[in-house]
Amino acid sequence: MKVILHIGAHRTGSTSFQAYMGRNRAQLQGLGVAFWGPTRTRKGLFAGIQPVPGAGREAARRARGRILLHLDKLEKQGTQTVVVSDENMMGSVRMNLRNHRLYPDIGERLARYIGAFDERVDKVVLSTRSLELYWASSAAYGIARGHSPLSRDACHAIASSWRTWRDVVTDVACAASGASVQVLPFECFAGRPDAMLSAITAQAAPADPDPIWLNRAPSIPKLKTLLRERGQDPTILPEGEGRWMPFDPLEMAQLREGYDDDMHWLISGANDLAKLTETPDRERAGQTPPFGPPTRGQHYGEQERRMAHPG
Repeated sequence: MKVILHIGAHRTGSTSFQAYMGRNRAQLQGLGVAFWGPTRTRKGLFAGIQPVPGAGREAARRARGRILLHLDKLEKQGTQTVVVSDENMMGSVRMNLRNHRLYPDIGERLARYIGAFDERVDKVVLSTRSLELYWASSAAYGIARGHSPLSRDACHAIASSWRTWRDVVTDVACAASGASVQVLPFECFAGRPDAMLSAITAQAAPADPDPIWLNRAPSIPKLKTLLRERGQDPTILPEGEGRWMPFDPLEMAQLREGYDDDMHWLISGANDLAKLTETPDRERAGQTPPFGPPTRGQHYGEQERRMAHPG
């Protein structure tokens, strides 16, 4: 039985994918696919895996026991593949916004989940998204969850950060050294949860003729309303009807260049750490995409990266 962890990232369609999996649970069972989503993982199944005050190693041991018990039950029922989808395995949007960096502790977090599954994880799947849109969506989501809008200093720190998806993917590969790592670009799979499942499991997936896009980032008018209702100044945000972009043109160019650099690295083989999967009907411009040289986002050598261990 294969165990696949779909870890997100946030703001890359994970909620819509999980809703699709839930809607098609019966059909998936007929295909030998079981699904665990946030409604299960966040209601006790994963409790104790990540350290919290007052919970020690015994809590982690009990979590591991619960997970293995459920896996053994599914295997006896003839399940061929278990897809576990929860973007909070990566961390949180709040942590990213607070640190101005992408998932700074993902290596340690994921290593604990891999340990809780008794090293039975076959594949870890994550999605990337163009950095300026990922951070803009995260910032809007943060306001909806009670945070203040990003300051100018915060925007500059995010745009100047050396940490991009390449670093996240590398940390994931280090933590999940016994599993393969698959990367699905948001730009290829947005609004296509059935194509996403097919890419993840390498088998036909139930069609989704009318996909539902859930948890979208609030528009500028909605964000202004939220700020006004909380007693904050809505004029902090610009006028307009669409997406709030907190970055200035130079910062957006920096973030786009960082993502181009990431995609170039992934397309070139990602140092054999991960496999990039694009939808079959999406063509790109030849073998050498029109990405510029890596003038931004200096990526450190492998000796600078840290292997994470559960504990």
